[in-house]
Amino acid sequence: MLSIKHAVQLLVTLAIGWFINSAAFGELPRCEVIPLPGHQVSFRIDGIEKTRWHYGAQYPRPFFYPFNGPSGTSLTRMGHPGAENHDHHRSVWFANAKVEGSDFWSDNTKAKIRQRMWFAYSDGNDEAVMASMLVWNNGERDLLEQELVAALRPMPNNESALEIQITIRPAPKLEQVKLNQTNFGFLAVRMAKSISEFFGDGKLTNSAGMVGEPKVFGKPARWMDYSGSVPVGRGPNRKTTIEGITYFDHPDNRRYPSSWHVREDGWMGCSFFMHEGLSVTITKPLRLRYLLHAHSGPYNANQALHIHNQFSKRPGFIVKPSKKKHRQFEVLRGNQPVNAPKL
Repeated sequence: MLSIKHAVQLLVTLAIGWFINSAAFGELPRCEVIPLPGHQVSFRIDGIEKTRWHYGAQYPRPFFYPFNGPSGTSLTRMGHPGAENHDHHRSVWFANAKVEGSDFWSDNTKAKIRQRMWFAYSDGNDEAVMASMLVWNNGERDLLEQELVAALRPMPNNESALEIQITIRPAPKLEQVKLNQTNFGFLAVRMAKSISEFFGDGKLTNSAGMVGEPKVFGKPARWMDYSGSVPVGRGPNRKTTIEGITYFDHPDNRRYPSSWHVREDGWMGCSFFMHEGLSVTITKPLRLRYLLHAHSGPYNANQALHIHNQFSKRPGFIVKPSKKKHRQFEVLRGNQPVNAPKL
């Protein structure tokens, strides 16, 4: 056995080694955002991918897929389980059906959403952040610019949350753009087949505790949850567990709490334009914040309320030119007016 003296010496040696390694290489951040070939960006926690951003020109609009739950199984899917004409449902995506008469929702029009550039990728222990600029083009001209900030945050019990902030402005040379009344826009989520109420054993529950499509469709709510069974494991050890996504509206959003467009076939969206349209201008853009919490187990109302309260208090993001070495832009947490100057 080591004497107390030798034990102390060993601990000191280990501590010095840890300090030297930390100083030389720095501690690894828990949360990372890593650009990949093929116009993709991986969001990871402790080296494990939780979601991936796809923005290649082969798709009509960018999207996040997979969106993995704590078990590592994607809680979302590509397309509808039973309807080919819903292949535009790509996991987690941005779209709108009526922008100055153009349809950015379906795949049957010339309207496309393209990522023009990325501003910043930022790693850290609390979150990994990506900021980029998307352009909405109707096939003839650019109509909108969408500043996107997406932050992946670790949660207890191997859960995670994707925080999303979008700022919508008219494209350059346009003073105003009209977004008309529609159920479809902006942030949409297509759940995995097994989580849907119709194709699986899933359950839709809103912040008021109402359950099922007939009771929650079109109703205002602070959040919406879709939970159900997902398969885990491989081969003879394959089994199911309960996981889901809670989708939060932010109190700073206009029209909060928004009405919800949800379906038993496995999709949900915070329907900002369900009851009326809105014009965005250079001086009055539209900023919206949402949070998608990938959780284990069935819907937990107390947990949802706690996360909603935390999300409500957390400042939004500011994207600005950077004065730091080797950085063009940076993303900070802070309270910036929505009509801040364009980059």
